Amino acid sequence: MENTKEVGIKDKPKSREDVVIAIKGLKKSFGEKDVLKNINLQLKRSENIVVLGRSGTGKSVTIQCIVGLLRQDAGSLKVFGNEVSEMSDRELKQLRIKIGFLFQSGALYDSMTVRENLEFPLTRILKLTDQADIDKRVEQALDSVGLLDAIDTMPSDLSGGMRKRAGLARTIIVNPEIILYDEPTTGLDPITSREISDLILSIQKKYKTSSIIITHDMECARMASDRVLIMNDGEYIAEGSFEELHKSNNKIVAAFFKDIA
Repeated sequence: MENTKEVGIKDKPKSREDVVIAIKGLKKSFGEKDVLKNINLQLKRSENIVVLGRSGTGKSVTIQCIVGLLRQDAGSLKVFGNEVSEMSDRELKQLRIKIGFLFQSGALYDSMTVRENLEFPLTRILKLTDQADIDKRVEQALDSVGLLDAIDTMPSDLSGGMRKRAGLARTIIVNPEIILYDEPTTGLDPITSREISDLILSIQKKYKTSSIIITHDMECARMASDRVLIMNDGEYIAEGSFEELHKSNNKIVAAFFKDIA
């Protein structure tokens, strides 16, 4: 691994309690195609990691393995110290309550208002029944992403940026400890993209979340990352701060930063 250190091995945190995700030698294939060949990673508490890589390199496959949507073929993947591949369906459901997943589209239910979209995880996942408590949580989540005025709006009437904000509000409403962002700024104009990147940072600070952010948006990577990982050919080939990788002489790494001043 080029640059500062090998991911998740030499950069050990002070204690196991500081690690929320620990991945060693993760492998995943689809038929004859080896997508993940040797993934090693440690995500620390309250840390934002950005993953950069060309399309089809396995970035999204990794986070799907983290939440148990896909099972790895080999290697170890522990979340909060527990091996995900050994979890029962019930244990996986409990794990997913602690992990927020922001999809590219926002994944809102088009037949529900913004309010109803946010009520859904509270009533179906957390099993809340006190309407006053539910209303308070919905309003707080929407206010934290600057979308309170759109509480009774249908998703079809929201702009792309507003849909991202609503999706983010629904993600944080159950107070997850980890958030996985899959291309959070895709399809947005530069100004809105910066606003979403700012929101990712504010959520990290307010809720002390640990996050993995998959993106092609270099400005988002610069703004939101504590560390950046470069994925190529099924493994991470470089790791460091945005500024450290910006100075890299590795041709693959430098290609991501060629238009960055």
